[in-house]
Amino acid sequence: LADPAARAHVASVWGVDPDTLPGPGRSAYELLDALGTAGGPRALLVFGSNPAVSAPRAARIADRLASLDLLVVADFVPSETAELADVVLPVTQWAEEEGTMTNLEGRVLRRRRLLPPPGEARSDLDVLHGIAVRLGQDPARFPTDPRAVFEELRRASAGGRADYSGISWERLDAGEALHWPCPETPAGTAPHPGTPRLFLDAFAHPDGLARFAEVEHRDAAETPGAGYPLYATTGRVLAQYQSGAQTRRVDALNAAAPGAFVEVHPDTAARLGLRDGRPARVSSARGSTLATVRLVPSLRTDTVFLPFHFAGAGRANLITSDALDPRSRMPEFKVCAVRVEPAEAAGALL
Repeated sequence: LADPAARAHVASVWGVDPDTLPGPGRSAYELLDALGTAGGPRALLVFGSNPAVSAPRAARIADRLASLDLLVVADFVPSETAELADVVLPVTQWAEEEGTMTNLEGRVLRRRRLLPPPGEARSDLDVLHGIAVRLGQDPARFPTDPRAVFEELRRASAGGRADYSGISWERLDAGEALHWPCPETPAGTAPHPGTPRLFLDAFAHPDGLARFAEVEHRDAAETPGAGYPLYATTGRVLAQYQSGAQTRRVDALNAAAPGAFVEVHPDTAARLGLRDGRPARVSSARGSTLATVRLVPSLRTDTVFLPFHFAGAGRANLITSDALDPRSRMPEFKVCAVRVEPAEAAGALL
């Protein structure tokens, strides 16, 4: 965003002055934390995300969302964030729209519509087009046809690290397995085959060699102490996905993973008065969550584990830290200091 050459290139694709393009802004968590505050956003449009469950320090983020003058959520399931919204826009899901999808290995896949969208559901592109027109933009500059948007991506990414310019709709429809970067080749020459392995022969340095960096270990922002003597870490279970907004609506998946739990070493559980299958309260400096105890002998005695897919009082992110990495600004989801006690002793039931 701060590279003048990149800004000039994208501005030329859009036909705008480079100075009108925004510069680097807040990171994701810092943006959420600033909602409704002095100098922070007063309105927010959320596409298919559920920060009321997925953000660290989730109770604070839910309060920030509730403080907005206007919260609009575009989604196809009634997530916990959608329940906080002033307006919910029903949008199409993947089987109801055409387009492309890029997977984690950089392969670009064609998506073909399987079903017509129900009712008045619209695509994300339709929503963005409608907003742009209402803000006085030329309707032609915000196309709703996925292929037209893909052509714009090809032009905008040309020459960049994730170059899509050589990936055409026709090549994808023909079944070619194309990975970025895939630059466009001169007329009359063979098309670029794509790059299935990004650093197969060389690394992205002038001499092609890798760079090793010496790193000193640094403790987490929060370590156990007298009031919170254990580490807590969060993660996934097979039967649920992300914030659970979709998977928690599937009976078979809920049967496999029905609710929040906390894994504890048997010795730790015995010391704390916890019993297998009984509710416990897990508390940090930011809040508490309720979970069913599971005894796991392979776990460290100083660490407990919670999955982050569940909502309500079982939100694991009620306890997670809002400490941010100094470079990436990613939150420190994977470690915080907690105490665990029987829920009955804490005056709560799961």
